[in-house]
Amino acid sequence: MSTSVSSSLAFGKQGRVQKVVANHIEFSKCPESDIYQYDVSVRPERGNFKKLPPPAYMRSVFDAAMKKHRQTKLRGTRMVYDSRKIAYAPKRVCRPKEILDLDLDYDEDGHTVKYTIRLQEAAVVNTSILTAFMTGRGNIGIGDVQAALNALDLAISSMLHVDMVGFNRSFFTRAQSIATTGGLELWRGFSFSVRPGIDQLYLNVNTAVTAMYTPGSLLDSLMSILGVNDANKLRGHLSVQMLREMGSFLRGLVVFMQHHGIQGKRQFSVRGTTTKGLDEESLEWKDPEKPGSAVKIIVAQYYRRRYNIKLTYPFLPGLIGRNNSVIPIELCTVAENQRFKSHLDERQTADMVRFACQKPADNMRRIMDVLQQTNLGMSPVVQAFGMALPNKLTEVESRVLAPPTVTYGCASRPASFVPQGGAWNMKDKKVQTAGVPLSHWAVLVLASRRFLNDNVVQNFVTTLANTCATTGYTINDTHPPIAYGNANADVAQMMAQACKKIKVRPNAAPQLLLVILSSTNTQVYQAIKNYAYTTLGIHTQCMQSKHVQKANPQYCANLCLKINAKMGGINQGLASSHMEEMLHKKPTLFLGCDVTHPGPGEQHKPSIASVVGSTDLLSSRYVATLIQLPSRQEMVDKMQEAIVRHLKLFFKSTRTKPQRIVFYRDGVSETQFAQVRDRELIEIQRACASLEKGYKPEITFLAVLKRHNTRFYPMGHDGDRTGNCVPGTVVDRSVTMPGMVDFYLFAHAAIQGTSRPTHYYVLHDDSKFTADAIQQLTYHLCYTYAICTRSVSLVPPVYYAHRVADRARCHLVDAGRSFEEASTETGGYYGGAGTAVGRAAVTASGAIAAKIIKISNFLDESQYFL
Repeated sequence: MSTSVSSSLAFGKQGRVQKVVANHIEFSKCPESDIYQYDVSVRPERGNFKKLPPPAYMRSVFDAAMKKHRQTKLRGTRMVYDSRKIAYAPKRVCRPKEILDLDLDYDEDGHTVKYTIRLQEAAVVNTSILTAFMTGRGNIGIGDVQAALNALDLAISSMLHVDMVGFNRSFFTRAQSIATTGGLELWRGFSFSVRPGIDQLYLNVNTAVTAMYTPGSLLDSLMSILGVNDANKLRGHLSVQMLREMGSFLRGLVVFMQHHGIQGKRQFSVRGTTTKGLDEESLEWKDPEKPGSAVKIIVAQYYRRRYNIKLTYPFLPGLIGRNNSVIPIELCTVAENQRFKSHLDERQTADMVRFACQKPADNMRRIMDVLQQTNLGMSPVVQAFGMALPNKLTEVESRVLAPPTVTYGCASRPASFVPQGGAWNMKDKKVQTAGVPLSHWAVLVLASRRFLNDNVVQNFVTTLANTCATTGYTINDTHPPIAYGNANADVAQMMAQACKKIKVRPNAAPQLLLVILSSTNTQVYQAIKNYAYTTLGIHTQCMQSKHVQKANPQYCANLCLKINAKMGGINQGLASSHMEEMLHKKPTLFLGCDVTHPGPGEQHKPSIASVVGSTDLLSSRYVATLIQLPSRQEMVDKMQEAIVRHLKLFFKSTRTKPQRIVFYRDGVSETQFAQVRDRELIEIQRACASLEKGYKPEITFLAVLKRHNTRFYPMGHDGDRTGNCVPGTVVDRSVTMPGMVDFYLFAHAAIQGTSRPTHYYVLHDDSKFTADAIQQLTYHLCYTYAICTRSVSLVPPVYYAHRVADRARCHLVDAGRSFEEASTETGGYYGGAGTAVGRAAVTASGAIAAKIIKISNFLDESQYFL
C-alpha cells in the first residue's frame, strides 16, 4: 500500500525508554520457497454435498486421504487444509493444469463411505514478497502479502486441531471451562496468527475465551434458559417471550436424536420450533400397516404408535428439522464442540468478564505454557513449510510519554495539575465551564414506590444539587416534579406525562428527565432513549435505584459531570498553551468515525456510521452526525455531507475556519486501509472545496484498531499496581507494521486484567507531524474525555463515535419511529426538517438506503450521547 505520510514520521524519541515483552515469537527461519495453493473438492460416491459438512468432519476426511496417499501420489509432501475448499503445500503435488484425484474409504459410525478428494493447482504463493514487505523494499502493501500469511497461518494451526477445537485462528479446549447460565459454558483457549514486523516475521499468541453450547440433554439446557428445575412447571405457562428465548437459543443448533426406535444417532440442525405442544401439533403419516394412505395424527400419538415411545413432556413444542420433520425436545442431545454466536445476556457477560480477566503475569505464563505444550517449532508441518521458531517471547523497546497538564475551573484547588497514574479525583475541583443551569426538569421513577418514596427521591435530588453546587454547576430547581411509573408498561407514555409536569416559560423547552430504573433492562433503556431522542427532544439521564437510596456524593459528582456536559458545559481540558504548542497555533477540527453493524441474523437492519467533530479550539466539546448504511457495509456513504456539517458547526462556534483536520477512523481492518483512506480522504477534501474555492486545510488521517491480539508485559518493576504497562507507554518499532507509520499506545491505567493497547496507523499526513508529535497529541487527548476523571484507552473522538453508534441502535427501527432525515430540499441540518415515522429507509429494489439521519432539533448540537 502506498502511503502519503511524511518521511518525518519515523520512530519517536520522547519519553523514558524501557523494554517490554510482547506476546510475539520471532521466527528464527522464514519460508524461502514458493507455496502452492490448491482448490479442493471432496465428493461423496453418490452425488455432491448439498451443503458442506462441519469443518471438523471435512478435515477428518482430508487428513485420512493425506495419510493414505502421502507416500504414493503426494510423493511425501505434507498439505494443510482450511476444511472448506483451499489447501496449501510446500511443493507441487501435480502439474499446474492437472487434476489429482485421491480415493478414500472413510469409516463413519461403523460403516464405510467412499469419497474422492480432487486437487487442482489454483495459485503459486510467492513468499519472497513477504520478505520484501518486511524489509521495506518495493511498493508492497499488506494486501499483497495476505495470501502468504494465510498459508503460514494454516500451516501453524494444522497441528492444533488434534487436541483443541478450532474456529478461524482461535483454538479452545474444554479442559479449562466453567458453566454459566442458559445452557452455555465458557472455554479458555488461544489465538495464533503470523504477523509481519519490521525486518522480522512473528507469531502472535494470545489467550482467548469463548462461549460454547453445553453438550448433553437439550431439555436440561432449555430448562436452564427458562429458569425452571422441572419441565412440568412449563405446562400451560409457555409465554411468547419464553418461546422467543428458546428459538434464539435453538436456531442453527446441531442436535442428535437418539431413541430405541432408530439405529444409531440422527444428527440435524434445528430450523425452528412448532407453535403448539406435541399433544396438539399434528402431522401427515403414512402408516406402514396401511400402505397407500396417509392420516393426520397428533405428534405425541405418532411417536407412541410408530416407536412405542410415550412422551414425558408432550406439552412442549417440537423441533423442526430436515424436510419439516418434527422431533420431541426430550429425545434430543446437544452435539459437542459448538460455538455460541449470538449475544450473551447480562449474567453470562459478567461471567465471561470474570473468566477472561487475568493478571498480566498469569496471562503471559499461560502463553508460555501452551508454547511448551504444543512445541510448534518441532511440528513436521511447520518444518516442511520452511519455518522455525523458538518457544520464547520477544522483548521490544518502548517509551513512556509524560502526561499532560489538566485544567479545571479557576476556583479549583489547584486549577491545573499533572495527573499521576492516569487518574485523579474531583476533590476541590470545579468544572471548567458551567453549562446552562438546570431549571426545567423532572424525575421519573420506574421502580417500586414502596422502596423509593417521594422523601427518598427528594433526599437524593438534594444531595445531587448540593454536590453540583460544590462542583461548579447550578441546579436552580431543587424540588423538581417526581413521577412514578411501571417499567413493564408504556414507557413513552409515562415519559410524556412526566414531562408535562415540568414548568417551562413560553418558548422554553424541558431540559432533562432523570429516569430511575430498578434494573439494567436493555429494552427499557432503549425505549427511553428512543422516545427522548426522536420525539420528546429532551436530555435523559438514567440511573439505577440502588444509588438513590445511598445518595452517595461521589456518585452524584459523576452524575454532575454528565449533566453539565449535556447542558453545554466543559468539565476539564488541556492547558490552552499546551494545545496551541501541539497544534502549532493552527485551529484544528478533530473528527472521529465508527461503524457499527447489526448482530448475527439481523440482515434486515442497517449498519450505522457515526461521525463526531469538535466545536471548540481546545477539542473539549463534540457534536455527532449519524448515517444509515446498507447492512454490514463498512464504507461510509454521505461522508462529504457529514464533514460539511462539522466544518460549519466548528466555524459557527469558533468564528474561524479549521486550518487542520485530524481524522481518527475506527472499524477498519488492515486490508481495507488503502480503500477506506483513498475514498474518505477525497470526501473530506470535497467537503472543504464545496464550502469555499481553494479551501484546503491540512488533513491527517489515522486508522484506529482496538480489536487486536497484541499485548505487552512490563519487565521488572516497570509496571503499575495491576502489573500492566503504565499510562503513556508507546511501542512504535519491531512488532509494528512494515512500510507504515503506526504505534501501540497505552493511554489508560488498567483497573483489572491484562491491558490492551490501542493501535494507531497514520495513513495520510499533510501536517508533517513528527512521530513524537502525533503520539503525544493522541495520548494527551485521552485526558479530555468529558465524563471521566481518568485517561481513557481510546482517543475521545473515536470513543464518542462508539457511544453515538451504540445509542443509534436505541432509536432505530424496532421502536417504530425513524429519524428526521436531513436533505438539501428541506434544509436538513441547516433548516427545519419534518418528522417521518417508519422503518429504515430503503431503495426501490428494497435494499437499505444510505442517508443522513438525525435526532430532535433540541438535542442535535449537544452532547446528548454522554
